[in-house]
Amino acid sequence: MKKEREIEVEKNIRRCKEDVIFDTIIFIILTALLLIVAYPLWWVIISSISDPKAVSGGQVVWYPVGLTFRGYLEVFEDKLIVRSFLNSVLYTVCGVLVNLAVTLPTAYALSRDRFSGKKIVTIFYVITMFFGGGLIPTYLVVQKCQLLDTMWALILPGSLSVYNMIVARTFFKSNISEELYEAAEIDGCTQGRFFFQIALPLSGAITAIMVLYYGVGHWNSYFSALIYMSDQNKFPLQLVLRSILITNEAALQQAASTPEAREALNAKKELVELMKYSLIIISSIPVLVLYPFIQRHFVKGVMIGSVKG
Repeated sequence: MKKEREIEVEKNIRRCKEDVIFDTIIFIILTALLLIVAYPLWWVIISSISDPKAVSGGQVVWYPVGLTFRGYLEVFEDKLIVRSFLNSVLYTVCGVLVNLAVTLPTAYALSRDRFSGKKIVTIFYVITMFFGGGLIPTYLVVQKCQLLDTMWALILPGSLSVYNMIVARTFFKSNISEELYEAAEIDGCTQGRFFFQIALPLSGAITAIMVLYYGVGHWNSYFSALIYMSDQNKFPLQLVLRSILITNEAALQQAASTPEAREALNAKKELVELMKYSLIIISSIPVLVLYPFIQRHFVKGVMIGSVKG
């Protein structure tokens, strides 16, 4: 009865004029921001299925012109692109597993009050956020470890993100209390068993956020592959995309100055442009598919609460 009365009271409360104006302004601002963020992606989508001449001529604005799926067909017929896509999936899955195996235990250990050296270890980690050895020493370390031209060169050097570790540590500190461990300890539970059987099952939200953060980082990464890999068969998708966006475009512009080959090169340039938009969409699909499964954890405010903590 009490809840029903509260609902009736809320229905009878009339919103004042100022509230309506404020909500309207906020709605307009958020709608404008949505359009600003969503339109570039929409434009790439319609450009990937439009006639390249219409795209270069500025005719494609809100809807596709000269509908064609040639770009996607060419992408899937290219063995190098298909192989690089599978490589990116492999690197991302293995990378995320390694990241979780390193980040979560480290964050849990540093969140426990019984860990006497946690302040010194935390300071050591924080220092690495501001100071690093640089590219050449890192390359030499990877070379001496014989990791060049292997996927581990893309995974092991960045196996721990200090920022993500601090976020996870704050989550464990705020949500996994020492009293809970003391209760489990009475029943003979060790720290390792408590972490795997109690702490981790209660930390699904932060685990999902770590998967999203690390997964997006691995999927979008290309610089490490550019430095450590020379075998094209092991290239990730983003490196192949970079090659199409930069290298091929520069080569075509340089070769287009030859009069006898101008027509053929223009046709090839149009095909490269079409493949470029198609590849951007294909490379974005995994992240767009993953995000809805993680979104509810952001809605709960897990990330905001962790950062504030």
